[in-house]
Amino acid sequence: MHDVAIVGFGPSGAVAAALLGQAGFKVFVADRAHEVYDRPRAIALDHEVLRVFQQLGVVEQVEPFTEPFTDSCYYGVDGALIRRMTMVAPPYPQGHTPSVVFTQPPVEEVLRRAVAAMPSVIISTGLTVFDLQQADDQAVLHCRAEDGSEHPVRARYVIGCDGASSTVRELVGITLRDLAFDEPWLVVDVLANAQGLAKLPITSVQYCEPDRPCTYVIGPKNHRRWEISLKPGEDPKAVVEDAATWALLSRWLTPADGTLWRQAAYRFHALVAERWRVGRVFIAGDAAHQQPPFLGQGMCQGVRDVVNLAWKLAAVLRGDVQGLAADALLDSYSLERGAHVTELTTRLKGIGTVICERDVDAARARDRQMLAEGVAPRPRQDMLPRLSIGLLHASAAAGSLAPQPWLLQQGRRVRMDDLLGCGWRLLVAAASHLGGATPAQASALQLQTLHLGDGDGCVAEAEGVMARWFAAQGCTAVLLRPDHYVYGTAGDAAGLRALLDGAVAALHG
Repeated sequence: MHDVAIVGFGPSGAVAAALLGQAGFKVFVADRAHEVYDRPRAIALDHEVLRVFQQLGVVEQVEPFTEPFTDSCYYGVDGALIRRMTMVAPPYPQGHTPSVVFTQPPVEEVLRRAVAAMPSVIISTGLTVFDLQQADDQAVLHCRAEDGSEHPVRARYVIGCDGASSTVRELVGITLRDLAFDEPWLVVDVLANAQGLAKLPITSVQYCEPDRPCTYVIGPKNHRRWEISLKPGEDPKAVVEDAATWALLSRWLTPADGTLWRQAAYRFHALVAERWRVGRVFIAGDAAHQQPPFLGQGMCQGVRDVVNLAWKLAAVLRGDVQGLAADALLDSYSLERGAHVTELTTRLKGIGTVICERDVDAARARDRQMLAEGVAPRPRQDMLPRLSIGLLHASAAAGSLAPQPWLLQQGRRVRMDDLLGCGWRLLVAAASHLGGATPAQASALQLQTLHLGDGDGCVAEAEGVMARWFAAQGCTAVLLRPDHYVYGTAGDAAGLRALLDGAVAALHG
């Protein structure tokens, strides 16, 4: 019997398989398709995802297919610049470029090769799941191969990463909650030639124009993407024909300026699963949520899902967390990710509402208001919420994504996760003299402790990221969860004891 069966070998499924396989668990991955889809769908990633790729040992292989995301300029009704989105300034808090564009097919290939190299993972393509049953100690997937033969797959847990039309979600009876955003759009990817590139904007653009709102994204190399809203009565099937697509692109390019790579008509939705767990079955990625593409958070959301779930499943599968505590830990996946996705999707929906205002007078009023607020660059990362519920300690910065500083080790720079690993980590400012965890606390959490600063037993930072973070949060110690989120912070010895005791109690009862 497998420890975990994963349905779907797209980005979310591949990351889930890689994290669990890296930990040595027996993983089975099923997918209908034999190959990676050869056209781009996602186009943007952030530093949180790059940090996960670092954890998997593939970030250097992925980097050739990425480039920094340009600023995004929002233009209003009459062509005025009304907003500018950018990245957080260096030194970068996660040790990676905060926002990147990427070419999806080769990045997925990198992930699949990493999973295929893991001895405890079995990959089976050409399989369709048609039934799912659960018992007290296992779940059984009933799969059908392309030759019609049927194969049961037994696992202690199942993760459905099988996309927006998820079979796993339907088989366990999970419904989606509609957050009331439904817009028809055409997504077009173009490989522009030198002549075409010379015509195009040098930043990404949001055209907040009532007649036809649209988005222009500068992808890697000569890849350019347009997301173009469709008007009432326009036929989604007709606009994906080459002539109709070029007609919609005529504001920017002609057929002599590049090659159409992909055209797809979508309805942009805002949907979130009512539940994310039913017994031994979990859903993640597009199976659990769909959001408008503004800020490029679709694939990022799916990766966040499986990172959150994987460390919790690992703790239960290893037996580190048992009984009621294990059940509560697994339930926290639904609580944390459901609330986070709902909040971020609501924010994305708000951005979409701004971009998609169709009434000219209302759009001009929007422009005046945004201009009054100022157009100084705003980091995209400021739009991302922190975790608000779940396995968190009531203290400053709890639920936020923890920084990953560059450290100085024997005269060289090293990222923190490469030094400490990605389990529970306690970071303490050496000057605080707080000490660390007791042996019992350290053992219960399998804790790695790092004292930051100068002096014996301390590690120095290269850029001062954590020192500034401690000062901003008004704390001198922070406890990090295995998914890189802050469990909680402390400013004195009593607070540190309470912080660590709280984590131990949450995991062990």
